[in-house]
Amino acid sequence: MYSRVTLLEIDTMRVDVDEAVAMFREQVLPALEELDGYAGVVVLATPEGKGMIITAWDTEEAADEAAQFATTAVEDRITLFRSPPGREHYEVVLADMPAVAVA
Repeated sequence: MYSRVTLLEIDTMRVDVDEAVAMFREQVLPALEELDGYAGVVVLATPEGKGMIITAWDTEEAADEAAQFATTAVEDRITLFRSPPGREHYEVVLADMPAVAVA
């Protein structure tokens, strides 16, 4: 399994964190779920607007192909961020995540 990690900071003067998460859930998540090799996502955020999005992919190729989707998704929402998000690519070498119920 492979992952793409996006580090970001939401411009909370323009949009609050809950709104940004709702936009991700409604606009980005459905498109992610349709990509080949998509295996899941974890979205982390602080009340101050710092955040991390970790997407999981079945193969390295799927993670690489998702890079274009990520670039477009960020460009379409660039006004939400204080500065352009940073992205990195990792191989998942261990995962032990409990099921999380999110409202």
